[in-house]
Amino acid sequence: MVARSVCFLPSVASVTGGGGNMKKFNIRKVLDGLTAASSSSSSATAQPGTPRENDVVQETLQSEHFQLCKTVRHGFPYQPSSMAFDPVQKILAVGTQTGALRLFGRAGVECYCQHESGAAVIQLQFLINEGALVSALADDSIHLWNLRQKIPAILHSLKFNRERITYCHLPFQSKWLYIGSERGNIHIVNVESFTLSGYVIMWNKAIELSTKTHPGPVVHISDNPMDEGKLLIGFECGVVVLWDLKSKKADYRYNYDEAIHSVAWHHEGKQFVCSHSDGTLTTWNIRAPAKPAQIITPHGKQPKDGKKPEPCKPILKVEYKTTRAGDPFMVLSGGLSYDTVGRRACLTVMHGKSTAVLEMDYPIVDFITLCETPYPNDFQEPYAVVVLLEKDLVVIDLGQIGYPIFESPYPLSIHESPVTCCEYFADCPSELIPALYSVGSRQKRQGYSKKEWPISGGNWGQGTQTYPEIIITGHADGSIKFWDASALMLQVLYKLKTAKVFERARGKEEKPSTDIVDEDPFAIQTLFWCPESRMLCVAGVSAHVIIYRFSKQEATTEVVQLLEVRMQCEFSEADSPDPGGEQTPTLPTSAASSSPQEAEPPNQLTAGVNSSEGARDNIPCLQVRSSPLKQSPGYQVELVVQLVWVSGEPPQQITSLAVNSSFGLVVFGNSNGLAVVDYVQKTLLLNLGTSELYSPSDPCQRQPRSPRKPRQPSGGFCDSNDGSNNSEDRCKSPTSGSTSPYNSDDERKQNFIEKAKMSRKISSSGEQKLDLEDRSHRWSPWLCKWPVGSMKNGKLAARMTRKLNVHKTKSDPHRYGKDNAFTRSRSSSVTSIDRESREAISSFYFCESFPRKSGSLASPCLLVGTTQGSVMMVALSLQPGGDQKLQQPLNFASCGTLVQLKGGILTMALLDAAGTMLPPSCEAWYDPNASDEEKEKEKTRRRRPATPPSSQEGQDSQFAVLCSEKQANVLAMPSQTSIYKHNITETSFVLRADVVQMAGAYCIACFCANGHIMTLSLPSLRPLLDINYLPLTDMRIARTFCFSNLGQALYLTSPTEIQRITYSQETCDNLQEMLSELFTPVETPEAPNRGFFKGLFGGGAQSLDREDLFGETAAGKASRSLAQHIPGPGSMEGMKGAASGVVGDLARARVALDERGQKLGELEERTAAMMASAESFSKHAHDMMVKYKDKKWYQL
Repeated sequence: MVARSVCFLPSVASVTGGGGNMKKFNIRKVLDGLTAASSSSSSATAQPGTPRENDVVQETLQSEHFQLCKTVRHGFPYQPSSMAFDPVQKILAVGTQTGALRLFGRAGVECYCQHESGAAVIQLQFLINEGALVSALADDSIHLWNLRQKIPAILHSLKFNRERITYCHLPFQSKWLYIGSERGNIHIVNVESFTLSGYVIMWNKAIELSTKTHPGPVVHISDNPMDEGKLLIGFECGVVVLWDLKSKKADYRYNYDEAIHSVAWHHEGKQFVCSHSDGTLTTWNIRAPAKPAQIITPHGKQPKDGKKPEPCKPILKVEYKTTRAGDPFMVLSGGLSYDTVGRRACLTVMHGKSTAVLEMDYPIVDFITLCETPYPNDFQEPYAVVVLLEKDLVVIDLGQIGYPIFESPYPLSIHESPVTCCEYFADCPSELIPALYSVGSRQKRQGYSKKEWPISGGNWGQGTQTYPEIIITGHADGSIKFWDASALMLQVLYKLKTAKVFERARGKEEKPSTDIVDEDPFAIQTLFWCPESRMLCVAGVSAHVIIYRFSKQEATTEVVQLLEVRMQCEFSEADSPDPGGEQTPTLPTSAASSSPQEAEPPNQLTAGVNSSEGARDNIPCLQVRSSPLKQSPGYQVELVVQLVWVSGEPPQQITSLAVNSSFGLVVFGNSNGLAVVDYVQKTLLLNLGTSELYSPSDPCQRQPRSPRKPRQPSGGFCDSNDGSNNSEDRCKSPTSGSTSPYNSDDERKQNFIEKAKMSRKISSSGEQKLDLEDRSHRWSPWLCKWPVGSMKNGKLAARMTRKLNVHKTKSDPHRYGKDNAFTRSRSSSVTSIDRESREAISSFYFCESFPRKSGSLASPCLLVGTTQGSVMMVALSLQPGGDQKLQQPLNFASCGTLVQLKGGILTMALLDAAGTMLPPSCEAWYDPNASDEEKEKEKTRRRRPATPPSSQEGQDSQFAVLCSEKQANVLAMPSQTSIYKHNITETSFVLRADVVQMAGAYCIACFCANGHIMTLSLPSLRPLLDINYLPLTDMRIARTFCFSNLGQALYLTSPTEIQRITYSQETCDNLQEMLSELFTPVETPEAPNRGFFKGLFGGGAQSLDREDLFGETAAGKASRSLAQHIPGPGSMEGMKGAASGVVGDLARARVALDERGQKLGELEERTAAMMASAESFSKHAHDMMVKYKDKKWYQL
């Protein structure tokens, strides 16, 4: 038999394979070696007890299986700023203030792009039916996007240097883009080559020469629908100019006293309408510039004496659309009267003599009227209006009475209430989505338009990814949404409102007092969902836990089942710690209390408690409704558990949660300890302080950080019939000063960093050198045997009192000396870091494992992880399933600490000897409202066989996977030997870690605060992926980031958007096929028929050869300093410039070699020619010398 050991014991005998040589380890050297280990190296040492080479699990995951890339972004575009619509392709584009571009087609067709500069998108223009889009940005650049590929790319960019862009206009079927500037000039760009034309309309030529002031920026450009040679230019000051492009002069100038915001043409080109800053609309005949043909104030009060109506708010935009059979439509935003203070933003639709004012939930950013034809010179026939709001997108049906809205197929309601938590389940049971959809379809609102969604362009992707995916989001108003996330789409399935369980305050005087400002008391803190049993458990910020069962049938609950729990570690007078002697386990302090003193009276009030009321005690933060609760099909309340105030201190927020449907248990924990509740029998089974989980002689036991006057022990739980159980005594949130799930990001980030620093400080300086072999297998002196209690009228009939017996030990009288000195010397005030340093429960994991080191049969256990890095095991003596559990007493026993890691414990899991995950046992789902026969039939049909693993003596049959904010560790069970250990990060900390399935195997996926995403193999903890992806710029990311199986992950990238990513190489390779297509070949509608008489007498639309006017031949070249052309990565120039791969390098090297060889050959030929020439010269020189050798000079 091979002896097992742990690498950081003070002195361990190591047996080498076959030799039997003994080797002693020095604790300091080993610990120093562990500390100095690189964060990217895994320490899997070949110690005694470590599996030998032929015993190691054969791991199939390799680094080639991993690659990181973004897949798709869902939700409403955050901070929208502009919008455009292609009436032929039926594609909608939305630009944002952060430079993002979102494109929408039919349901499931979405695309996200991003400008590198991040400047706000001020305007968008489609090249209609060309598969291209022009975007103008606030940094004075314009970009041409190619939409004919699944991931759009920029073909060209043009950056203006001396002009600020204010307005763009691209006529239908034209390649010349008009750009208006802040100086009042108009430049023209060829969108094919993205070059400037030499043709410029200068502001001083457009306005009258007698005008002494600058007209202001260009706010509108459009060409006459019937004459492309006439350009209408609107200046901010109120001047409108009709410019003749051929003659290069102004035909007419229209002056009005009020500033202009927008201009719209009548399709016949004889009239146009202007909207002004005083809430008026002016209609002008193009041949009558002297005064407007009509002036109206849609929302102004008309005085009886004929005076000018009172000014209104500016009309920001107006559109004028004609119909063939009836009156034209005039649609406008703004223009409300100034006396309508507090009134919401409105869209006004004027049709004939009727005026409809449509109130919007949010301010209007932009709107577009959708028409049947793309041609501006034909009857427009409007059928819908797309309204872009600050936080929503609304499409109004103009063809039905009352103007109903269309039902949106997009997942734009993610932010309906702020998202506070998120969970992702890939490859879940296939019957879940149909079940959730069937109950969710009954929740749909009525009154929508019966027509199909008008934005219907694009095609779905053809990917092979078919497994079901579900996303669950928890929200600030207490609602929970289930989303179908299969095949890169997102569709809401079902919405659950947890706030229905509680009484709501009806008026301001009944509004419950709160310790946290502007926080919803029903906000979801964390949730746990078991897909197999469909059990759902949610924890809210008001320290409440609600357990739900799924049912397809409606039910009415006469009385909501309620259980109130009093959680606080308390000491009796006899056992209070002696300040000068031994210390006792931690006495938790409330995060709500401020500066507790030694002489603090027991009834001292905390923040948010009125002294006239006296100290609150045994009062929950929310009041459960007393009236019958009608529960629709879907998730129905099984039990409500509430933590109560204790002696004037609010209950601590719940930090961890887990459910086991096979045992009928829910366990939750906070900074005070943990509680186990039997939700079947509605009883509290266990209520422990964190310190009680440790053995009495356990060196990992924490010390009191805040000395406090001892209080008398109280009941284990209280009856909610308390006389003080009034709505005035309720609180919105259980703590004051604690971090809200969606408070300001700066505060959350600072608190998170403080927590990380404190965690590192405690890990490095406050921990003792621990003898794990001696401490981790002692059984705790307490053993609980509690029979099942009973419920009467939804209230717990019995009360339980519990006193914490402090066990003192003489094993190490100096163990707490260091902390004693710290406690005595510290200030009495409790800082935020001190509060964060308290040990809280951070994670749970139900499993069937070996509670004893020498055990051979697995039994139900609960792994408990804390914020200080301790992992404890609690043995549960339970009979899973059946009615046996209802009669038998339930036993619990602490097995002490398994291991101590740096940083808080984030996730735990159990693998079998082959490296396969051992999921917690669960009960098959059955409908609780079905008949007994149907229940039994469903149970037998879907019951999962429970075969607890066994272990032969001396052999390990399980691996316990533990991951903290700093480290990952794998223990062999039942020997509890640490066989693999990996330091994930030294300088940062892990925010989220999950054990996930990938390519048929399992690994740990981690997301660090420094932006790194890593994966580690199991069980050997080999690094497989490490990519610097996303630095932690927002605590929203830390709160919502989650991994799922098959290489999927997501996070909330903005308050309104979910970003999905993949870390799977296979998904990255197939991403192009899975993505939807934006552009589909569609024929452009025929141009309107001019008619016989219009063709004969020239009354139809006049065309213009813009090439003759704006081309280089006629207009010349533009100034090079005006704008700079930048080839985009999607253009040929960009691709040529980016071609720097191996093939390109080899080709260039080959060409260089050829050129060098050719030059060498030419050099050789030239050398030979020079040698021949030299020989010839030498010969001729010799002949000349011989000829004239004997002659005199006068004979020459």
